[in-house]
Formats: sequence, structure tokens, C-alpha cells
Amino acid sequence: MPRPDTETAAPAAPARHTTNFLHRLADSDIFYSFRHSPVTVAAAIVTLLIIFGAVAAPWIAPQNPFDMASLDLLDAHTPPSWEADGNPKYLLGTDDQGRDLLSAILYGSRISLMVGFFSVLFSMAVGVSLGVVSGYVGGFVDALIMRIAEIQISFPAILIALLIDGVLRTLIPEAKSEQLADTVLIFSIGISGWVQYARTVRSSTLVERGREYVQAARVIGIHPLMIMVRHILPNVMGPVLVIGTIHLAVAIITEATLSFLGVGIPPTQPSLGTLIRIGNDYLFSGEWWITIFPSIALASLVLAVNLLGDWMRDALNPKLR
Repeated sequence: MPRPDTETAAPAAPARHTTNFLHRLADSDIFYSFRHSPVTVAAAIVTLLIIFGAVAAPWIAPQNPFDMASLDLLDAHTPPSWEADGNPKYLLGTDDQGRDLLSAILYGSRISLMVGFFSVLFSMAVGVSLGVVSGYVGGFVDALIMRIAEIQISFPAILIALLIDGVLRTLIPEAKSEQLADTVLIFSIGISGWVQYARTVRSSTLVERGREYVQAARVIGIHPLMIMVRHILPNVMGPVLVIGTIHLAVAIITEATLSFLGVGIPPTQPSLGTLIRIGNDYLFSGEWWITIFPSIALASLVLAVNLLGDWMRDALNPKLR
């Protein structure tokens, strides 16, 4: 039978490792830079609040705006609760379908964040893969990938996304177009943003492929694919996180723009861009709240994410330390 001191001492090791990790994190240059930047701290708080509201929307939202059976058209165009004709039940008012605007913003932020996050992951996967292959293989493959990237980068990303979105929607049966709207949007935005990842990773790969550890891996006969995945890829991922953070804000804006133009998320499940488009039709009739509040939410999210990306770019740059 084990001794009592052995039983109590065993779980202490993970606790010590966790404590040591937290101490190292608190003493790191990155955390020092973070806590001494009030703008970055404020941006992180705003981002976390919006993410929390989006994730917890089913529990904290007063209404499910996607449930059409729960909506009442008689409540449409209700002003915010502090207005003369306002209803305390609807803090920020309602839209043209009687949806509680606060609930619609919480659920809309959820969709905008989801589309932005997965489109960034898709762009990152495509761009990093092509960048590593282009930089390591070189020759015709490198020239072909870079020429495609140069052609695409000469067009605005929103036009590329709009073109791909339009082509895919013509190929998808009309009965499934609304169900696949999120997937089409993620693919369109993702394809429009892979170039910056590919160009950055290619430059880093050109440097890494001439180093001794890559040469040694070639000499002992490791397959080129394994060299790219195991040896080069971990060493070229530094700038990718910074690009991904900044690209997240661009992806959210792109989704909002496409939805504002009517080719994004369907009106039955509105994102922030769809809410702004709906409110824009009533802006000059005095019903300003339908478009103003979603616009404030979108601008706050994009600005906060951009500020975090700028801070991360400076914090991870050794020349600025």
C-alpha cells in the first residue's frame, strides 16, 4: 500500500509546472508590453466582451431573432427604450421584422466572427502550404504560384470574393443556396486572402532551406515533404499569427460588405452587415437605430482586432524591443 506522502505529492508536479509557466508568462517581454499599453488592454477587453456576447448569445439574448415564429410584426420599428415611443422590453429597439435589435446584434456578431475566423483559417492553410512549397521547390512551381499571386493581388480582395461568391451561387441549386451561404462566404473570403500568407512564408522558406539543419535532413534521405512539414514549417510560422490577427478584421469587414450588398448571409439569419443593410433602407425615415447600433458593434469589433494585431506585430518584432 503506497505511503500517504506519495499519494499527496504526485499531483503537485502539474501544479508546479502551471505556476512556473504563469510566472514566466507574467515576466515575459510580451506581457510587459501588453500591460503597459492601455490602448491594447482596452482593445482586448472590447474584443473579449464581443466574443463572449456572441458565444453566449443563446443564453443572454432576450430573444432568438432567427426564430420567425417568435417575432411579432406589430413590434416592428420600435425605437430604443429611452425614446418617447420606446418599449422597455426592447433596449435598442427593433428592426423591420420586429426583431429585438440587441439580440440581433449578439447573434449577428456570432455569424460575423464565425465567418471571419474560418475564412482566415482557410486562407492561412492555403497560403502557408503554397508558400512553403513555392519557396522550397523553386523553379517552375515557384514562378507559377507567384505569378498567380501577383495577378490576384492586383485586384481588390472584395472584388475577388464577390466574383467567387457569384460564380459559386450560380453552380449551387437554389434550394440549397441558403443552407450553404455560410460555406460559400467562407470559401470566397478565404480564397481572396491567401496571397499575403504565401508571399510571407515563401520569403522565410527561401532563407530556411539553405540552413544546415535542412541540408542535414536532405543528406540523411528524409523525404522533401517531411522536411517541409517537420523542419521548415515550424520555423516560418512566426509572422503568420500576426497576419492572421490583422486579416481577421479584414475578413469581418469583407463579410459585412458582401452581406450589405445582398450576396452574403440571408436576411433570415442576419449578420452585422445584413443588419446594417436593412437599417440603411430606413435611415432617412428617422429610424436611425436599425443601422446605427449594428454599425457601432461592427466598427468596435474591427477596430479592437486591428489594434490587437498592430500591438502583436510590434511586440513580436525583435527590432522594436
